[in-house]
Amino acid sequence: MIRRIFIIARARIREFYRDKTGLGWNFLFPLLIILGFSFLFSEDGKNFAKVGIIESPAMVEVQGSLDRFMESRHLDLIYFETLEEGLSSLERQRIDLLVHPGDGRYWVAEGSPGGYAAERFLIAADHLHAQGFSRSIVTGESLAYVEWLFPGILGMNVMFGSLFGVGYIIVRYRKTGVLKRMSVTPLRPWEFLTAQVISRLFLILVNSAIVLGICHLLYGFQIRGSLPALFLIFALGGFAMVSLAVIVASRTESEEFAEGVLNLMAWPMMFLSEVWFSLEGAEGWVKQLSEFLPMTHLITGARKVMNEGAGFSEVYPHMLALLLISFILMTTGAALFRWHRDN
Repeated sequence: MIRRIFIIARARIREFYRDKTGLGWNFLFPLLIILGFSFLFSEDGKNFAKVGIIESPAMVEVQGSLDRFMESRHLDLIYFETLEEGLSSLERQRIDLLVHPGDGRYWVAEGSPGGYAAERFLIAADHLHAQGFSRSIVTGESLAYVEWLFPGILGMNVMFGSLFGVGYIIVRYRKTGVLKRMSVTPLRPWEFLTAQVISRLFLILVNSAIVLGICHLLYGFQIRGSLPALFLIFALGGFAMVSLAVIVASRTESEEFAEGVLNLMAWPMMFLSEVWFSLEGAEGWVKQLSEFLPMTHLITGARKVMNEGAGFSEVYPHMLALLLISFILMTTGAALFRWHRDN
């Protein structure tokens, strides 16, 4: 028994090392991820809290506290011209804490770990002064961090389901000869790809509806905007992700290579599309780069509908962007697609 197990294991190891593309990506992928993120977040990655500062002359009573607070390490200071602009970012969890030096008040984002830590820093800076900053309550509807995070989690689920549910499967079909057998049938490549898109979009919408329903019952999450607009955003986002997967899977037979490339696409999108945290205060070029990612438009549109009560008129620019990205990617993928490598 042990001998048989050893023979099978040895054969699988040899098969893996014979796949040069897969072997290369297994070593190259983690290095590229580390290199990319060390470059993108070399500065922002050191800061654990985003603090908004209203640009106004500080009161004499809080000037000392403000100076000490702003000298604290690991705080990302973001300046706002008006209080309304700062409160809007705070309510949408784009910053963790907001300070108004002009009247000595500050506000904390509900449920934000960074906001809690930044408030401790501010209180510590205040302790030498008889009169310092006073905490104020957000008068508008404050959004809990978990509720801000929820659309990002749904978008991430759409991304992984589309990339691996289509790209990886097509590669496996090609490797096992399924596509080669399909090539001698009347089925055309565009018909096969259309079927992949339809099946995946159906699964995305059903899965998203179930998750939304369960979270509404368990946690009370609400959809403040148009439900049809939300599902259309999910459908277009899924279409864009499927189109991206088709490009990766258009010719390769290596599952390891496809997995590496799909991961290389997925992880940067997770960090640059505001799944876990806001890009408020990031470098301008980082924000511009994120605008070219389908995940950014998917999550931004979903957040506007779910958290801000938006409808079709407010999110149609994101819909158009997803539609354009999908058209470009799917056209490219269809042109590159081959039933088998011998074609």
